Amino acid sequence: MPERPIIVFDVNETLLDLDAIQPVFDRIFGDPAAMRLWFAGLITYSEALTLAGVYVPFTDIGGAVLRMLAATRGIKISDADAAELTDRFATMPPHPEVPAALRRLRDHGFRLFTLTDNTLAISGRQLERAGVIDLFERRFSVDETVRRHKPAPEAYHSVAAALGVDPAGICLIASHVWDTIGAGAAGWQTALILREGNAPLDVGPQPDYIGKDLDAVADQLIERYAAASPKE
Repeated sequence: MPERPIIVFDVNETLLDLDAIQPVFDRIFGDPAAMRLWFAGLITYSEALTLAGVYVPFTDIGGAVLRMLAATRGIKISDADAAELTDRFATMPPHPEVPAALRRLRDHGFRLFTLTDNTLAISGRQLERAGVIDLFERRFSVDETVRRHKPAPEAYHSVAAALGVDPAGICLIASHVWDTIGAGAAGWQTALILREGNAPLDVGPQPDYIGKDLDAVADQLIERYAAASPKE
């Protein structure tokens, strides 16, 4: 029976409910699709800046993309608008199954970590507000290490190096295919959570596990590594 992998979680949308920021976009844009367009733009431009060799903190990119999206529609973003989005983004609640699923994984002997494009201050605020921060052994942020946003390979390599483990001994759990592609290419195991609006991509590295929520992924991991789990 193989040894249990270390589990590294993406945070935004994977653990926390992105729909919590929807009211900001409804108020500003009056368009139910605007929030998803903004988030897609945030990821696109974080990756574009990284490919160009330019580092900008994730929250700064988020504010710039908000203003960019507004400009295409002739809308002006106020300081209060930007501040409200930042506050809501930092206080998103966990998806309903997340706290219990994390505790179940930990109780079965899995070591839990996070890797995020956000600063440690923002991710700490998020996870503390969600009531799950104490379940993680350590939190990693690209802002504190490689200053290259995921899915840049350096982001994943830096975590493996910091933990002193072989990449194959780490499993990333994320709800975004771009993240599982990056981790898989870096030699990690990967698990894809099919949150609303997310689906597998049939090219490139494929996830080792796929589930509709964290409970489903946790079930697969616990079953596979049952013989390696601590005795009850």
